[in-house]
Amino acid sequence: MLALGKLLELTLAGREPTEKIQLTSGGVRLHWLGEGALDVTPPAADDSGLDLLLSAGVHGNETAPIELLDRLVQAIARGQLKPRARILFLLGNPEAIRRGERFVEQDINRLFNGRHAESSGFEAMRAGELERYAAAFFSKPERDRLHYDLHTAIRGSKIEQFALYPYVEGREHSRLELARLREAGIDAVLLQNKTGITFSSYTYAQLGAEAFTLELGKARPFGSNQEVNLDRLEARLHALIEGREPQTDGECLDGLQLFSVSREIIKHSESFRLHLAPDIENFSELPVGYLLAEDIAGTRWVVEEQGARIIFPNPRVKNGLRAGILIVPADV
Repeated sequence: MLALGKLLELTLAGREPTEKIQLTSGGVRLHWLGEGALDVTPPAADDSGLDLLLSAGVHGNETAPIELLDRLVQAIARGQLKPRARILFLLGNPEAIRRGERFVEQDINRLFNGRHAESSGFEAMRAGELERYAAAFFSKPERDRLHYDLHTAIRGSKIEQFALYPYVEGREHSRLELARLREAGIDAVLLQNKTGITFSSYTYAQLGAEAFTLELGKARPFGSNQEVNLDRLEARLHALIEGREPQTDGECLDGLQLFSVSREIIKHSESFRLHLAPDIENFSELPVGYLLAEDIAGTRWVVEEQGARIIFPNPRVKNGLRAGILIVPADV
């Protein structure tokens, strides 16, 4: 196997490869761009016209997606997986990955779309670096652009594998991409209603890519992801990479549950109280009239929506950030 196939090993060791560019026996070029960043380019004659950005480890303790990217990189380096797409592999927060922590100083996935410029520290610098890698990769005109930012959730979920679809005013959601997600084993998609500050929101809003945050089970340490079944996603990524994906017209979304954001619960102060069990699962339903949260100066969040569910409840976020999202069923 080519040495650059050991991207994860190099990242965990904090080492730089001796050779920055290597070629497989099939003429696929692997180019080490920097820590946790590997560019893969197929021979021009084989190029399918797809630019595929695959990122994981933006939160360092979410290891199942990191292991998935590692398998893909190794398969390419061995010549077992033969790309026809251009691919950029990014391991988002190398230092947090090495420590096995979600982040070190601050959450990188709240520092995109300009937020890193308002902050300081190495994670703010890394967010800016990730944006530059993505912008350079997606700079070629007249190509299909797709970004999957792979994550696992802090807590368990009633719907284990789901996606967040970013928002830009006036831009329609793609039924073709929704069908592609369904075929990859994604059971639900949350359609967002405002431009966000996550990595996928940046590539969607600023770079014109179809982009998604994929939540793929619960966060566990390296080697402990046997319960996270990513077989369908991995098979779909193989097909995407090799340019042999079955055609779909996007008309059939059978089995895919769609939700939209109703309200974000924002923590304003240290007086914030979230009235949910600490182990409540994502997509848990909440009854109308339920007192969900309270904060300073009598601020209250009471459930008013029929069919409301909660995702990403986290009262420990910093003031000014969301402590949960209320969602409701939707359609496209």
